Amino acid sequence: MKRNQNIIYIIILVAIIASFTIVFNFFPRSTISELENRELAKFPDFSWEKLKSGKYMSEISSWYSDSEPYRDKFMSISMEVDKAKQLKLFTSPEDDITFIAGDDDTPTSDDNNNNKGNDSIVAPKMNVDDKAKIANAGIVLVGSEPNVRALMAYGGAPSACDAFAKLANDYKSAFGDNVNIYCMIIPTAIEFYCPPKAKSKAKSQRATITHAHEKLNPNVKAVDAYTPLANHANEDIYLRTDHHWAPLGAYYAAQELARVAGVPFNDLSHYDRHVVKGYVGSMHRYSKDISVKNSPEDFVYYIPRDIEYNTTYINYRIDKNFNVIGESGAVRGKYFYKFEDGSGGAYCTFMGGDSKITQIRTATQNGRRVAILKDSFGNAVPGYLFFSFEEIHVIDSRYFTRNLKTYVEQNKITDIVLCNNIAFAASYKTINAYREFLSQQPDLKKDAKGVDDSTKGKNNKKS
Repeated sequence: MKRNQNIIYIIILVAIIASFTIVFNFFPRSTISELENRELAKFPDFSWEKLKSGKYMSEISSWYSDSEPYRDKFMSISMEVDKAKQLKLFTSPEDDITFIAGDDDTPTSDDNNNNKGNDSIVAPKMNVDDKAKIANAGIVLVGSEPNVRALMAYGGAPSACDAFAKLANDYKSAFGDNVNIYCMIIPTAIEFYCPPKAKSKAKSQRATITHAHEKLNPNVKAVDAYTPLANHANEDIYLRTDHHWAPLGAYYAAQELARVAGVPFNDLSHYDRHVVKGYVGSMHRYSKDISVKNSPEDFVYYIPRDIEYNTTYINYRIDKNFNVIGESGAVRGKYFYKFEDGSGGAYCTFMGGDSKITQIRTATQNGRRVAILKDSFGNAVPGYLFFSFEEIHVIDSRYFTRNLKTYVEQNKITDIVLCNNIAFAASYKTINAYREFLSQQPDLKKDAKGVDDSTKGKNNKKS
């Protein structure tokens, strides 16, 4: 009897192995991962040099493991298994935080930062009884499916953005009285939506931003994005499943920027509302938690009406390490890209992404031309400023190879906004990149000129 059972187990095991062998070797390979929001590895091109060095076989191995059939389905199953492995470390109602068991980088209670004096705002819509857990990379997951909210932890000291404030002061010295300099530090979602049970993962961002504003010289203009966001925290100003804010949050920040800059601003009654349903953003792959995937949301964005504008891009070519290796000439394109329901790329609605210089010429005639220096949070801001500025130039902190002084002079820029989320504003990588903008010389095939003015006035349709 026991021998027959062993034979059955062996047959089952062989069948499972054979099934996986057939699937992994003969079924169509995956080419795109919706969960990871990326293209998967492609079969490598052959060369004798790569074969001799061993690189060719290494690339084949990477392709084989990266493009496994049904990759997203297997990842989802893995996440469900992780969910089943949850280990409750605390039983007290005051400490009802769950941790994932088994990962080397799992935070423990000993990792908690001393958070005395945290004055973060808990949005009234948050239920203080909502359970929270710490997922991969210290991400705080709040609530239950299908309304889970994923939050990036923040542990910065009050002085974390002082160097960013000094950068803004130095920009004012570099550009002089003819260019207005603005400092906008954008808080992240955990500031407003972190439940009391996870407060140790959320140092006060208001303290950091206030401290940075106090360091600004009087002739540098602080843009307080924090207050309008706090005042509207009951609205959908941050995405639940993405690390970015929602377009509505960017709207309130852009409104404050226009007020400080003294330019016109039209409210949302002048915009058409668009919705991408079933959106699941970046926090799914960062947290590696299935509950985020099971909590899709609406991605809502707004396109201005009754304003003529055209959009021109200079697109950067980047290598696998995100280094700029070339650029296109100036090409016309659209500012708002349409994504289908269920697409995980909907935040790229604005300009299609980051690796480019964008110039928007609008029908507004007031002589004001703004350059927005930003990370991806800043992508959602320019679309609300078409009624406010004659031209809008969008420059990413990670992809700009020109000399900013020359660029500002040639494009007659009147206003520069340092527009970054608090994590980027606290990063010396961001600050050093902005400093290099002032002295670097273009080393690609293009010179330092701005977009060709010969295109002005042509194809003046909404884009």
